[in-house]
Amino acid sequence: MRRKAWAFGGAGAAVVIIVVALVERHAAAQAGRPQVPLFEPDPLWSQALPNKWVTGQVGGLAVDSHDNLWVFHRPATIPDGEKAASLVPPQAECCIPAPAVLEFDTNGKFLQAWGGAGQGYEWPASEHGIFVDDKDNVWLSGNAKEDNQILKFTNKGKFLMQIGHAGKNRGSNDTENLGGPAGLFLYRKTNELFVADGYFNHRVIVFDADTGAYKRHWGAYGKKPDDSLKFPPRAQLVQGPPPEGFNNPVHAVLVTNDDLVYVADRSNNRLQVFRLDGTFIKEVFISRNTLQNEGTVHAFAASPDKEQKFLYIADGSNKAIRVVNRQTLEMVSSVGGHAGHNAREFFHIHSFATDSKGNLFLGEVNNGQRYYKYAFKGMGR
Repeated sequence: MRRKAWAFGGAGAAVVIIVVALVERHAAAQAGRPQVPLFEPDPLWSQALPNKWVTGQVGGLAVDSHDNLWVFHRPATIPDGEKAASLVPPQAECCIPAPAVLEFDTNGKFLQAWGGAGQGYEWPASEHGIFVDDKDNVWLSGNAKEDNQILKFTNKGKFLMQIGHAGKNRGSNDTENLGGPAGLFLYRKTNELFVADGYFNHRVIVFDADTGAYKRHWGAYGKKPDDSLKFPPRAQLVQGPPPEGFNNPVHAVLVTNDDLVYVADRSNNRLQVFRLDGTFIKEVFISRNTLQNEGTVHAFAASPDKEQKFLYIADGSNKAIRVVNRQTLEMVSSVGGHAGHNAREFFHIHSFATDSKGNLFLGEVNNGQRYYKYAFKGMGR
C-alpha cells in the first residue's frame, strides 16, 4: 500500500510541476507581449436626434478641441422609406433628413445642426471630409467629380472661405482647384491645411489655413503626380513591385506631433509616410492580399498620448480597426473583423476620429448609415 501511495504521490507531483511550468510559461509569454489599447462598443452613447431627423451615409467625422463630435452626412443618400415624412405628400410620420453637419457633446448630447446650399459658396454634391481646427472653424469637402472645392465655416455655420471652384478641376497638378478632396487635416504648428486629394486626383495638397493660398503638393513617394499612370488589375496589385502612383481614392491624411504626414492610399492597400515638405520616408501595406476594390486603408486616427504611440487604421474591406505601432508600423492588434449592423460588428467603416480620452468614433457609408462610439477601456494584452 505504501509503495502504491508513494507512486501515486510521485505522479501527482509531476502533474503539479507540469501545470506550474505551463502557467509560468504563459505568464512569461504574456509579460513579453506589449500592452495595447482596449476598446468596447458603447451603443447607447448618442441621444436620439430631434425633429424626427434621420441621417444618411456618414462621409466624415471629426472631434474638436472640446471633445465634441462632428458628423458630416449625406442627406441625399437617405432612402425614401426612411424619409417618408418629407415626401410630397408625406408617406408616413417618420422621418425628415437632418442638416448635413451635426454636433454632439462628449456625452452624446445633440447640440446643433446646420449646412446646405447658401449664398457665396458652392456646397458639395457629395458630402465627405470634415475637420474642426483649434479655432473652432469647420472645414468641409466633397467627393463627387464636380466637387473641386473646400469650404471653411465658423462652428455656427457662418461661411468664411472657399478654396477652388466646382467643376473646374484640371488634374493633379492644378494649384487652384481640387479633384474630389477626401480627407482634411489642419496642422496647428504650421497653420497649414493638408488635403488628401483624392477621388479624381492623385496627390496631397497643402494650403495656408488663413488665406487659402496654395503652398505645395506631391504624389506617391513624394514625386510629381502623374495622372497618366495606369494601375494593373486587383489580383496583380497584391504582389510584385509597389504601384508607382497613388490610386483613387487618396482617402485620408493625418499629421502627427512629430511632423510626420500619413497618407491613405486606400485602393493600393497601403499608407505612405512623409515629412511636412513631402519628402518620402516609408510605406507599409495593410492586408495587401485584399482583392476588394475598396482597399484597406480608409481612415486614420492617432492615440491621444503625447508620443501618439499608436496609429489606428480603419480597414473598411476587412471590417476591422487595425492598431499599429507608429514607430515600427507593425500591426499589434485588431478590433472587429465581423460584418453586420450590431454592436461589435462593422458594416462599412469610412470615417474615423478619436478624442482626448482615447475613445474612437466611427462613421459608415453604403447601407451602414450610422455613427457610433468605441469606448477606450485602458491598456491590456
